[in-house]
Amino acid sequence: MFFHTGDAPAGLSAELRQKLENLSFPTLGHYLEEGFTSPEIRRIVAAGGRVIGTAFTVRTTATDSTALHHGAGLIGEGDVMVIDTGGDRMHAPLGEVVAAQLVHRGAAGAVVDGVVTDIDEIADLGLTVHARGTSMLTTKLHGIDAGGVNVPVTCGGAVVHPGDIVLADANGVLFVAPDVLARIVDIALADDAEEPELVAELRTGKPLGSLTGATETVAELLALAEPQ
Repeated sequence: MFFHTGDAPAGLSAELRQKLENLSFPTLGHYLEEGFTSPEIRRIVAAGGRVIGTAFTVRTTATDSTALHHGAGLIGEGDVMVIDTGGDRMHAPLGEVVAAQLVHRGAAGAVVDGVVTDIDEIADLGLTVHARGTSMLTTKLHGIDAGGVNVPVTCGGAVVHPGDIVLADANGVLFVAPDVLARIVDIALADDAEEPELVAELRTGKPLGSLTGATETVAELLALAEPQ
């Protein structure tokens, strides 16, 4: 047997969710380097706007979506379906039927390291989807003894574990462990709070480098480069 299943992810705490709802996700890019997907994974269906949830992972195999159909009936409310297609970029595992099941189960969205189909119908269902593109060629139910549900997967170059926090918007997708996010979310929120004042100062004509300290750093670097 090569098919694997793991435990369902724990839900996102109400306190952390509230903080994330007030956060500009790209601010986390100032503090993290890992967990960001390839820019090729973009928002294909924007039905629900931003996505905040916990990763419910599925790994499909070749053209077989058996694992996905099984997992779709188990996903919990507020979870995000994260699909690792094993590198396939032609066959769409996610379409109207799977999306309908995810919406019924209360899923927060879906992220596919591959292509999707039925995007108009998915938009009508109200499910936000990030993927590499679209295709009319779909997966089949071959029943291959491989793949898995709630196992570590790779999505857009990022390693994803069940229960990782999924943050996705028009800019991209980020997967991050809950404990890591809990340590930096307040710092990121403080950055967001300071940004309007910085933009206001820029509009008065002040140079960005003088406000952020970059110009002073450049002066120090140039001084070090001068012959002694």
